[in-house]
Amino acid sequence: MWDGIGDFLAMGGHGPWVWGSYGAALVLFLAEVLLLARRRQRVYRMIRRRARAAGMSGPSMNEGGGA
Repeated sequence: MWDGIGDFLAMGGHGPWVWGSYGAALVLFLAEVLLLARRRQRVYRMIRRRARAAGMSGPSMNEGGGA
């Protein structure tokens, strides 16, 4: 199989492509998670702003309850 960790990481000469692909996928996954979190915060801020503008602020808005 492999004679050591170096052989494993080299992947029979395909290591740069294999590990590069894993790295790219990890970067894209993390970017997706961060971008979704930012978007969620923006949407919550927009909802709160609209609720305040409509005069709907109160305990039911803060607790997640409805009318």
